[in-house]
Amino acid sequence: MFTGLVEEVGTVKSIVRGAGAEIKVSAPLVSVGTAVGDSIAINGVCLTVTKISGDELSFDAVEETLSRSSLGNLRSGSLVNLERSVSANRLFGGHFVLGHVDGLGNIVSFDKRPGETTLVIQAPEQIMRYVVQKGSIAIDGISLTVASCDDNQFSVAVIPHTIASTNLKSRRVGDIVNLEADIIGKYVEKFVAARSASKGLTTQLLADAGFLEE
Repeated sequence: MFTGLVEEVGTVKSIVRGAGAEIKVSAPLVSVGTAVGDSIAINGVCLTVTKISGDELSFDAVEETLSRSSLGNLRSGSLVNLERSVSANRLFGGHFVLGHVDGLGNIVSFDKRPGETTLVIQAPEQIMRYVVQKGSIAIDGISLTVASCDDNQFSVAVIPHTIASTNLKSRRVGDIVNLEADIIGKYVEKFVAARSASKGLTTQLLADAGFLEE
């Protein structure tokens, strides 16, 4: 599990294609204390460290991962957001991020102004159903708050520190990003669907489940 607070922007050193891909990333900070078998989020995708050579970490990504995330678009020199999995001695300052990408989004506008950047992302319905105003979403592994949303896109406001500390500094309109919706919404949807299938969705059902005051 991750928090969506990026620790370091790493640089892809090489990608070797085969039955999937071996991705090698230069990570001077994140590599410290990391061992083979540890989980690292790369642009929001949870991968396992398979080799360590100095400050370079290697990961194996299967074809399923490459096709369902933007990792398939990486090349040598690409900047990637890196975060080690949560440990008990770290502050939990973002939100629950699993590293399981729900789908891809497309940057449709990038409005940079002094003190704040507004990012608008178009996303498919299977992701937008979980996006709510003031809710959390992970964009390339970055925990951000939804400022506004409609049926097929949403916006986030990003402070200069986040731009400077993540790969957002290299992003442009038209770029594809990994999206992971808040896990809480998915559980609520499944719970309500299961209950409503047998009893029908009513205000009493929502009150019994704690979503409404009786």
